Amino acid sequence: MLASIREGDTDALRRLVPLVYDDLRAIAHGRISGERNDHTLDTTAVVHEAYVRLVDGEGRDWRDRAHFFAVASSVMRHILIDYARMKGAKKRGGGVVPIPLGEVQAGRDPDFVDVLELHDALERLSMHDERLERIVECRFFGGMSMEETAEALGVSVRTANRDWRRARAYLYDALRS
Repeated sequence: MLASIREGDTDALRRLVPLVYDDLRAIAHGRISGERNDHTLDTTAVVHEAYVRLVDGEGRDWRDRAHFFAVASSVMRHILIDYARMKGAKKRGGGVVPIPLGEVQAGRDPDFVDVLELHDALERLSMHDERLERIVECRFFGGMSMEETAEALGVSVRTANRDWRRARAYLYDALRS
């Protein structure tokens, strides 16, 4: 189906939506489930915005399922960042969007991190190693397994595990300071 979409088959794109909708909802729900009670962005809104950006965006050249979800993870990351920036612009200091950092801070109870701080840390990380940024997008924002992440990035599972450990260590230091 993804090959048909690359070739411009709009009907294939229409058929894809029901197949991935539940997965996209699960990813979005995982990213916003730890939000404040007054948080106005909900799972459905994130999924619909992600779908619009995926469909309207250039380059629907998704190689496979893993690549599609890696791209969706990146899109959802940017939706949360845009939302946090919008909230911050409305009210100074109001842009804090806590997200459970979970596995990134291994060995500790899940903390909450400002999505804008995480984004800034990921931007700095990408200057050193862009693949480490993509690992975090896939694992943290996309909720992808290590096998899916490795497949999406075209690396071995062992390399993905090593990169994941490096990325977590970098983010732990960056967000702690």
